Amino acid sequence: MATFQIEGGRKLNGTLEPQGAKNEALQVICASLLTSEKVTISNIPEIRDVLKLIEVLSGLGVKTERLSKGEYTFLADELNLDYLQTEQFARQAISLRGSIMIVGPLLARFGKACIPQPGGDKIGRRRLDTHFVGLQNLGASFTYDAEKHFFNVTANRLTGNYMLLDEASVTGTANILMAAVLAKGRTTIYNAACEPYLQQLSRMLVMMGANISGIGSNLLYIDGVEQLRGCNHRILPDMIEVGSFIGLAAMTGSEITIPNAGIDHLGIIPASFKRLGIKLELQGDDIFIPAQDEYEIETFIDGSIMTIADAPWPGLTPDLLSIFLVVATQAKGSVLIHQKMFESRLFFVDKLIDMGAQIILCDPHRATVIGLNKKFQLRGTTMSSPDIRAGVALLIAALSAQGKSKIFNIEQIDRGYEKIDERLNQVGAAITRID
Repeated sequence: MATFQIEGGRKLNGTLEPQGAKNEALQVICASLLTSEKVTISNIPEIRDVLKLIEVLSGLGVKTERLSKGEYTFLADELNLDYLQTEQFARQAISLRGSIMIVGPLLARFGKACIPQPGGDKIGRRRLDTHFVGLQNLGASFTYDAEKHFFNVTANRLTGNYMLLDEASVTGTANILMAAVLAKGRTTIYNAACEPYLQQLSRMLVMMGANISGIGSNLLYIDGVEQLRGCNHRILPDMIEVGSFIGLAAMTGSEITIPNAGIDHLGIIPASFKRLGIKLELQGDDIFIPAQDEYEIETFIDGSIMTIADAPWPGLTPDLLSIFLVVATQAKGSVLIHQKMFESRLFFVDKLIDMGAQIILCDPHRATVIGLNKKFQLRGTTMSSPDIRAGVALLIAALSAQGKSKIFNIEQIDRGYEKIDERLNQVGAAITRID
């Protein structure tokens, strides 16, 4: 198990370019299973979760080739579906929640798919009902092996249908969408997720020959086609990494430029950071964050305490709530952080309290942060990364803290951030990776 040793209290200065979006990569790589022609995808982040998914596809028989850093080709012309029954596949899929999105493409193209209960971050209950109910609406039969914890779906031929999703699940919408593009007739998906990465997946499928309308809205119409062709696709910058870098600059009082940030796809993320008092300038597709000695949290217009809460797109992504929380610890003023979607994502705050932060954990979903206004630095400590986003929030806290910190279980951070220690050290951080 690897560890980060961090010397805190340093101001950073320089340029941090965001990697390709992890969440988009997992979707569009799975979409390559829908065609027997070659698919080329660029700006792929070479992080643990994405590389694990590429291994899963290789095990299935997909011919994968790394053309250059972040650019891969996928050719799914000769697949071995018997691989789905192997112990190796079970081990791989259990460790990667994104593996659930192979189900829709395999079901649409071959009439069957199976997957073990997938893993991922331990941030609370993450049910899969939306995925499988949606596939059943298209005519699939579903069974669950409680002893082996395996989900199985089969279908002679999927048929389009109307469905109103019980939740705007991003991966659920992606799975249903990828199945529907090869179904017979029209599928209507209401209350569909409409995140930029879902829009990217939709546009990629259209390039492959799919017929999709309503892209960017929560009402999608898909008219099924007989087959799809290959395509070239480029992944967007990762909005979560962009937000992480904004928070890092504010916490450490650093001057940071984020080039090629994909500003048109960030939604309310920049405005939400401004509500915490963080100054940032949008310069073309770049974001410039000047060094700030302090930043003050706004209040609502009636003077009541500010609330930062997650919501389905175009609301604030839940993946950034951990970053907003840690940044608020050094702000002037107070804020209520409301994590609506996952009941275990705020449990890392005890580590911030150990560092000197003033936080009241109201319940599993809400925490009140009383900002220290940078009058009192957080102090270094030893901690462990519970999940990807909390891990990076703790890393940001450690970089701003006085003294040295250690973060164990940094494999969690590596799942979502490519060589984050090396990239931050290039702008003045002092992070040592101990294997």
